[in-house]
Amino acid sequence: MECNFNFLIAILFFGVLGVCNGGALRKNFYKSSCPQAEQIVQNITWKHVASNSTLPAKFLRMHFHDCFVRGCDASILINSTPNNTAEKDAVPNLSLAGFDVIDEIKTQLENTCPGVVSCADIITLAARDSVSFQFNKSMWEVLTGRRDGNISRASEALANIPSPFSNFTTLTQAFANKTLNVHDLVVLSVAKELGQAIDRDWQRAVQLANKQPRTGLFSETRPG
Repeated sequence: MECNFNFLIAILFFGVLGVCNGGALRKNFYKSSCPQAEQIVQNITWKHVASNSTLPAKFLRMHFHDCFVRGCDASILINSTPNNTAEKDAVPNLSLAGFDVIDEIKTQLENTCPGVVSCADIITLAARDSVSFQFNKSMWEVLTGRRDGNISRASEALANIPSPFSNFTTLTQAFANKTLNVHDLVVLSVAKELGQAIDRDWQRAVQLANKQPRTGLFSETRPG
């Protein structure tokens, strides 16, 4: 039952993030330039999930925190410099994990197809593949072709990522600022927790989501 619930939440999660296409994502984006790309991501992700069952939740959370700031652009992976504190070192992101697996995937892809596969696509595919591991097959399609951002500011993460202590009113406003509605709030928040107990605010959100149409969606950043 828990596995089925987690799978359902993940499907809903990617139903919201999956439309962040900027008009340029497509199926099999790397078919010609790096035909092994998606298989490499899956192989390495599955290898690690096999020995660490917490990775699906970690990758979903990383994906969420990345997309909620500047769109799904892998800015969460950029390291801080003496002149700039990056998103990765913002307080909401200090507990993120799984970066070592993303690094391993990126290294293998660079050895196979240098300079071709974006880190943004790696994060998105790894999130999908980590959840799919228990089913021994990819459970949904991920469109690819994202570009990596080159701007990452801790201040933007602090300003955009909802606090775990936020009440329902604050959360709905934070999501509204991203043109997301109550339905998206419920789906993304529950997906982020991967089936853990939801408090009274989430229960209220579920009730409201059943009454309100879904309107807002992410708009993915695609820097040139």
